[in-house]
Amino acid sequence: MHASLLTRRASLLLPFLLAACGHEERQNFPLLRYNYLPPIRLNVAQFTVEQRFYPSGLAPDITALAPVHPVEALRAMAEDRLQALGTSGQAVFGITNASLTRQGDMIACALAVVLEIYPTPGLRSGFAQANASRQHTGPVDDLRGALYDITKATMDAMNVEFEYQVRRNLEPWLVPAAGMLPPVQQQPLDTSPTEQPPGEPPPGVPPMQAPSDGAPMQPTPLGMPSQQYQQPP
Repeated sequence: MHASLLTRRASLLLPFLLAACGHEERQNFPLLRYNYLPPIRLNVAQFTVEQRFYPSGLAPDITALAPVHPVEALRAMAEDRLQALGTSGQAVFGITNASLTRQGDMIACALAVVLEIYPTPGLRSGFAQANASRQHTGPVDDLRGALYDITKATMDAMNVEFEYQVRRNLEPWLVPAAGMLPPVQQQPLDTSPTEQPPGEPPPGVPPMQAPSDGAPMQPTPLGMPSQQYQQPP
């Protein structure tokens, strides 16, 4: 009876002992959503998400221990950011890597995706690939918390890289935002004659020179010096 009472007291004190030792585990892990970022508007009728990578579950893989799985974070990014606004064609968002590994004191997260455009089934007309990775080195007291933080940091980097690669490689398939003006086209040079300032000779006409003897002003002959021309004796 005495031993069971001690065991019950010890179990009640365990959370406080862990907190005192700095080993209290975090319990709140919000879902990673990205609908606060500007959408990527695609000129296709629909898009789908394909998971093409599955963690091995064998060391050094520790993806299963993460409170938010990297695959689900990438799926949320696709659902929150991609919009299909066209009337035909399909976009496929493929998840090609979503892993968390631990080797010694180093935890690494690696993500990779590809966005493919199919105007007709089986005919791929363009694609964009994006990769992002982050590492943490050092002792970890709260493994689940560390995995959440590194997944979030890698996803933040992925959002930036993914948008950059899509706008770089799939520009013909992007729909401008509502109200956005089309890019300014280069205008041809204006070859119409311009107004000549008062007192200035038109182009190609030499300026008038006043002779020293009071004779009427005459234009300087082309190729002659600017001083008055003297007839040789």
